[in-house]
Amino acid sequence: MSAPSQDHTAEPLRVLIVDDHHLVRSGFSMMLSVEDDLEVVGSAENGARAIELARELRPDVVLMDVQMPVLDGIEATRTIVAENLGKVVILTTFDRDDYVFDGLAAGASGFLLKNSEPEQLIDAVRAVGRGHALLAPEVTRRVIAAMTSGHGGGHHAGMPQ
Repeated sequence: MSAPSQDHTAEPLRVLIVDDHHLVRSGFSMMLSVEDDLEVVGSAENGARAIELARELRPDVVLMDVQMPVLDGIEATRTIVAENLGKVVILTTFDRDDYVFDGLAAGASGFLLKNSEPEQLIDAVRAVGRGHALLAPEVTRRVIAAMTSGHGGGHHAGMPQ
């Protein structure tokens, strides 16, 4: 295979940002838009609007908040993944095990806390957009422990041990 030219190797990853706070959406958009290989194609303020936009825009990656009005991020993730509308990275302020396990059970490919460094967010979008899974370092150990302990509770019943 010959090496493709530098600037036109691939289309940028298309990103949809979903959060009920306008400032958060704007901040994430500014952060991602300066990257040559990322393109913010839309933003939504709740899960129902996220599903509508995902159907219309077909993003590669959806950055999804959990707690939102109308439809929360877990339910929106479930629909977006089931309809193969994009890969989802859950972004939340709250370091809660139920968010992690419910998000992963809904089909999310990644989970990050909103207090992550900007580089972590950019790396997460790229990794998930390329088909990899990603968990915030803060939660990885707990996920592994829950999967290997055999007594993680109802949220983990369907997970392999």
